Amino acid sequence: MPTIRVELFEGRTTEQKRALAQALTEATVRTLGGSPDSVDILFYDIRREDWSTAGVLWSDRAPPPPAAGS
Repeated sequence: MPTIRVELFEGRTTEQKRALAQALTEATVRTLGGSPDSVDILFYDIRREDWSTAGVLWSDRAPPPPAAGS
């Protein structure tokens, strides 16, 4: 079964990662078959200054809007 690599900007909570891991595991098992025990998910938190799109660092862009419920 697969190992899923998730790269995202740092700042997500453990609860958010837990929920995403559960959702990805369920979708993988539903789509590919197998058991949840065979799905590995690796989270990589990346600082905004370590990611660039279109030649612009994300740390140089406008700050993201606050998360819903904040």
